[in-house]
Amino acid sequence: MRGAAHVRGQLPNQDAIRWSGGAGGALVLAGSDGHGSARCFRSDVGARLAVQTGTRVLCQALATGEDLADLGTIERLVRSVVDEWALAVTADLRLFPVARIEVERLEAKSGAAATASVARQPLLAYGATLLLVAVTARGILYLQLGDGDVVCVSDAGRPWRPLPPDERLFGEQTTSLCTPHAAHDFRVSFQRTRGGGAPPALVLVSTDGYANSFRDERGFLQVGPDLLAMVRDSGLDAVGACLPEWLGEASRLGSGDDVTLGILWSGSTGASGATVSSTDRATGAGGVW
Repeated sequence: MRGAAHVRGQLPNQDAIRWSGGAGGALVLAGSDGHGSARCFRSDVGARLAVQTGTRVLCQALATGEDLADLGTIERLVRSVVDEWALAVTADLRLFPVARIEVERLEAKSGAAATASVARQPLLAYGATLLLVAVTARGILYLQLGDGDVVCVSDAGRPWRPLPPDERLFGEQTTSLCTPHAAHDFRVSFQRTRGGGAPPALVLVSTDGYANSFRDERGFLQVGPDLLAMVRDSGLDAVGACLPEWLGEASRLGSGDDVTLGILWSGSTGASGATVSSTDRATGAGGVW
């Protein structure tokens, strides 16, 4: 959802979201937030490339039966995501070289030093975060680079965060795909659900504009149990249809930033009878596993 401040400033939506089905009913959900700073003047494109790359790499791993619980496999997949994103950015730059007007705008806003930094490291122009969740028969892999939120909700309605905090994220500071050490900055967690482990009933993936629209952590986390109750009562499609209005209101009354929310639900498939059903809109995505 394009944020209220971005609408007023005639700025593009810097968020992107994408989901894809994998082998054996697996699901991959990706969310990204372009930084939107003066130096990151193409970060909306960077975010779109991030979710495309992230879902493609993880779906390929699922299709070949790779063990997403293996640390070596995870490290290799993370490196592949970062490398393929950089290749996608390079391809975009070949198709659409940086225009003179973009250079002039950057220098006017941030000076010659900022312009020189992008000239030395073109990936900066596309800087973005990335959140990835891959649901398989054996467990759930959570990956996060930069700000944003992944929240799980238990069957009993208890919310929790599956990933450790990153103390480097403070104010406007965030880790990013555009840095040379991006692959080492990912936070990683794998939750085993085969052999007695209880999967979450709901997984939420959101960009930081959503959490920043709440007064405190408690209010934000309560969204999870509330959405779980709504999905169980009305179904995922009905909740998905309401997302544009809900997220737009959150931005207007809260952060003013772009707000994006993805939902994965481990409930029944409902009337469609499909193994995987989903909603996919500019403002959010959801799936049933």
